[in-house]
Amino acid sequence: MSTVKYTPRLADKYKNEVVPALMKKFGYGSIMQAPKLEKICINRGVNGAVADKKLVDIAVEELSMITGQKPVATFSKKDISNFKLRKGMPIGARVTLRGEKMFEFLDRLISVALPRVRDFKGVSDKAFDGRGNYTLGVTEQIIFPEIDIDKVNKITGMDITFVTSANSNEEAFELLKELGMPFKSNKKD
Repeated sequence: MSTVKYTPRLADKYKNEVVPALMKKFGYGSIMQAPKLEKICINRGVNGAVADKKLVDIAVEELSMITGQKPVATFSKKDISNFKLRKGMPIGARVTLRGEKMFEFLDRLISVALPRVRDFKGVSDKAFDGRGNYTLGVTEQIIFPEIDIDKVNKITGMDITFVTSANSNEEAFELLKELGMPFKSNKKD
C-alpha cells in the first residue's frame, strides 16, 4: 500500500518553473536566493458590526468557506465615540494561510475567482509596499464559488495580502506574475 503525497498544482509549478525563471532573470547563484510566497493574509472589516454582532459571525463563516481554514474575529483597539465603538468590540475577521492551503487558495483565486469579477482587466501592479509584499482589494465576496449568492445578505469586500521573501517590488512582481497573477498590461494597444 503506497501513499502518494499530495502537492498543490501551484507548489509544483513554483518548484519546477518559477524558481528557474527567477534564477535566470535575476542571476541568483542558489535556488535558496529565489523569492518565495511565505503566506497569504486575508482581512475583512465588517461595516455595521457595532449594531449587529451576527455580521461578524457571518463574515467568519464565509471566510472559512473561502479559505478552508477557521478565521479569527478582530477586535477594536480603542474607543471611537463617533462610530459608537468601544474597545474590544468585534469589527472584522482575518485568516493567515501558509503551505498547501496557501497554494490552493492562490490557485482558486487566480483561475476561478478573479475571472468572475465584472469587467475584469487584470489586477493593479502598483499595490506593492516596497518590501516585496502585495495587497489586493476584492470588493465582493461573491466572486468565490464557495459563497452561495442566495444566502448573502450583505456584499462586502476583503483585503488579500501576499507576503513574499522578495527584497524588492520588482522581484515580488516577477514571482507573482510567474505564479499566474493576472496583472494589467500597462501597454497601450
